[in-house]
Amino acid sequence: MTTPFPFTAVVGQDDLRLALLLNAVSPAVGGVLVRGEKGTAKSTAVRALSALLPEVAVVPGCRFSCDPAAPDPGCPDGPHEAGNGVDRPARMVELPVGASEDRLVGALDIERALAEGVKAFEPGLLAEAHRGILYVDEVNLLHDHLVDLLLDAAAMGASYVEREGVSVRHAARFLLVGTMNPEEGELRPQLLDRFGLTVEVAASREPDQRVEVVKRRLAYDADPAAFAARWAEEEAAVRQRIAAARALLPQVRLGDGALRQIAATCAAFEVDGMRADIVMARTATALAAWAGRTDVLAEDVRQAALLALPHRRRRNPFDAPGLDEDKLDQTLEEFSGESPDDDPDPDGGGGGDGGQPAPDAGPQGGDTGARPEEGEGGQPQPSGAQEQPAARASEPFRTKALSVPGIGEGAAGRRSRARTEHGRTTGARRPQGALTKLHLTATVHAAAPHQRARGRSGPGLVIRRDDLRQAAREGREGNLVLFVVDASGSMAARQRMSAVKGAVLSLLLDAYQRRDKVGLVTFRGSAADVALPPTSSVDAAAARLESLPTGGRTPLAAGLLKAHEVLRVERLRDPARRALVVVVTDGRATGGPEPVALAGRAARLFAADGVASVVVDCESGPVRLGLAGQLAADLGGTAVTLDELRADSIAGLVKDVQGASRRAA
Repeated sequence: MTTPFPFTAVVGQDDLRLALLLNAVSPAVGGVLVRGEKGTAKSTAVRALSALLPEVAVVPGCRFSCDPAAPDPGCPDGPHEAGNGVDRPARMVELPVGASEDRLVGALDIERALAEGVKAFEPGLLAEAHRGILYVDEVNLLHDHLVDLLLDAAAMGASYVEREGVSVRHAARFLLVGTMNPEEGELRPQLLDRFGLTVEVAASREPDQRVEVVKRRLAYDADPAAFAARWAEEEAAVRQRIAAARALLPQVRLGDGALRQIAATCAAFEVDGMRADIVMARTATALAAWAGRTDVLAEDVRQAALLALPHRRRRNPFDAPGLDEDKLDQTLEEFSGESPDDDPDPDGGGGGDGGQPAPDAGPQGGDTGARPEEGEGGQPQPSGAQEQPAARASEPFRTKALSVPGIGEGAAGRRSRARTEHGRTTGARRPQGALTKLHLTATVHAAAPHQRARGRSGPGLVIRRDDLRQAAREGREGNLVLFVVDASGSMAARQRMSAVKGAVLSLLLDAYQRRDKVGLVTFRGSAADVALPPTSSVDAAAARLESLPTGGRTPLAAGLLKAHEVLRVERLRDPARRALVVVVTDGRATGGPEPVALAGRAARLFAADGVASVVVDCESGPVRLGLAGQLAADLGGTAVTLDELRADSIAGLVKDVQGASRRAA
């Protein structure tokens, strides 16, 4: 067995270590979500925690880790009689991102259940993690159906396995610990709220501390056992302190003053629901016990807020997690119980936390009149002349649903129709590999004609492997939404670019909710750039969009060709994921010989490949050339204006998109 890296040997990362230790003291805190860049000891610290946890007493031979003092009356291995148990180390069970549903919750032997009526159940990872730690590395990449199962188990403290009328239930109470790199995408809000605490980790910028990290890692790699022995005394001291804090925890008093501060803090930061108040109360109590005190102080409440609230105060996916510490201190002081009337206006105008940015007035020159990059006659000026600063995005809005026509087989999501393991049943087929979803009616129909030949004499059916039928199901998939954004001089007017960015931001928010991958290609000047390769990090795309400058010619063909190349490469990496191309432009094309004709030829490449596309027409003014509509026709897609993109502006946009794609086919 590999010797784990000692917990006490982790350099720095004070918040991470404290959050993990508080959960070791009080598992009711609800787990930890560790957010941070790669290579910051996230996984190392989590794996090291299990060695510090006290041993647990279990019923001998029980696969579900029942407590001998209070065995689960519904345990599949039971019933158990209360009595003496055996002690074993607390488990840390890792849930792989690509795990199957059966591996997580367990599996029933369908053939024995049908033929013999026997509940032959093989426990899954939730059973193994009961009364221990369930660790999910890269939890933000976990499939949605596994997230749903985790949510159910975390909420009910039990796991249910249902297979065509045969059900098994067992206890599943565990400490949920997840790590993630925000650059790879965010978590669903429901799962985010299930983590009691969250910490942000980053590599130290202090040379001395970085040197110490390298020294310790090299020493551990050279001789893990010897390195662990050097830290054995510190590990034992922390283990004893955890045990002492656990023993002290029931004696800690959470007074009305501290509870008032907790409630006021949660209200001040406008967190949803009441879970934050409960988690803060449990965290503050654990902090007092860890410090060896029986009273919760204001400093405990403050630290609890810094750990329990950052991931709960986000109002949309593009808000960075975190708290305004000045506002936190002000709230705690106001509700300290000493003088509630001292400060009649504690918010002092609201500061800026969670508020909307002020409109960017900007200079008046350059935003009206003739475009500096392209004259009235369409004559291009030198590329890059008078580049405009980045405009702020307008307020996002709810967009019409865009989808890819046909039925795919991509990753689970919420955008387009797909054949999936989860969803409504549309038919039956012979299983390919292990049977996962039984179609009972089709199985009975397949077995019924052979009962006499198989010598059936009792009431039960005689089932063979060839009789089993897999349920064919239809659900939703996530797509690759590739944005191709015109950032040229024809789009440079600040008011127009603000509206364009607001529209793209709205579509990004929709992509986040539908679990899509996104990419961003921009074109301006003389070339096109991949501002963001396809990724699950929608907020990264929003950040790139926010800083997007404008100016120069309009190399529309270059933008389309760059997007076509991005799709070609992505198709090799993930062939099952279908794409939706969203071109945001006024349809103008300048620069080089025959720019409009060249853009048309580039667009027809997408139509030839059958790629679904939408052109968001940004043309404005009393005189319109209709170039975006022609571009949409060449793409084999449809064109919509910025106003038509809004959910409440036009009916049947999805049908228009699909109808145009069918006509192109």
